[in-house]
Amino acid sequence: MHEQDYFNEIKSIIENTEVNKRVREYKNNYDDLMAKWNIGKLLMEAQGGEKRAKYGDNLIKKWSEIFSKEYGNGYSIRNMKYMRQFYTTFPIGQSVIAQLTWTHILQLLPIKNESERNYYINQIILNNLSSRELINEIKSNAFERLSYADKENIKLITNKEDKYNLTLSDMIKDPIIIKTNKDINNLNEKVIHKLLIEMLEQKFLELGTGFALIGHEYKIIDNDSTYKIDMLFFNYLLNSFIVVEVKNALLKPQDIGQVEFYTNLIDRKLKQSNHNPTIGLIMVKKKNKLVMEYSTLKDNIFITSFNLVNN
Repeated sequence: MHEQDYFNEIKSIIENTEVNKRVREYKNNYDDLMAKWNIGKLLMEAQGGEKRAKYGDNLIKKWSEIFSKEYGNGYSIRNMKYMRQFYTTFPIGQSVIAQLTWTHILQLLPIKNESERNYYINQIILNNLSSRELINEIKSNAFERLSYADKENIKLITNKEDKYNLTLSDMIKDPIIIKTNKDINNLNEKVIHKLLIEMLEQKFLELGTGFALIGHEYKIIDNDSTYKIDMLFFNYLLNSFIVVEVKNALLKPQDIGQVEFYTNLIDRKLKQSNHNPTIGLIMVKKKNKLVMEYSTLKDNIFITSFNLVNN
């Protein structure tokens, strides 16, 4: 055989090995989670149901001592209580369980609000969040900063179609947190643009999911006039261009008119027939309630604020 033939055979073996490894890891994770779920179910039944479970901790203590001696610390009293809580918190029909890890589950169990818990599960699925990234999202109060009104009815994403029914209002937060090591009192808009782009490249979830940067200070020409859009994105989940204008000041009426003009311009110049209408996002240092109250905001124009914080 030639050198390339040996290379191709080795490559084929490696590819098969890596694929099989991922399949085994996925199955092992699912089997482990289902085992914990079933242990929780049996514990609940043995203790006489959910209403009486809290009075049955002596049973967990007794069995934990036996299992820990035989199988190790994974069956401590605390862990077996987690398994019982896992069973009561996650109905068996949820296919999303297979996409989580036990470490994810442990971070989600303390969240009592179902919509809030669903939101973070969706973030894990959409953004392939590690447990550490999930912790950071929870610590940053991402759910509480969601700008849209209906936060009490968030459904789990269980299939591909659900992912493509998202809107920007399902993603955008208010305020958006921008972290920096610089002096936050002396940052101009261009520096803020740069910080946003850097954060986006590092799985920046403040803007949401599925954003790809088309251009910074994006130039577009119309009737011999050249305009510069602060940032132009395309979002593959929303299937639309996103015009983002950053204003390091209080919101002004002309800011809304400017973004509306830019969204119409992108619709005419760049949008294809298979794309959804262009969306405009204005990020301001501080909202102006009077301007927002007396301005006519179109459905495709969103306003949010940003906070600069030191790392």
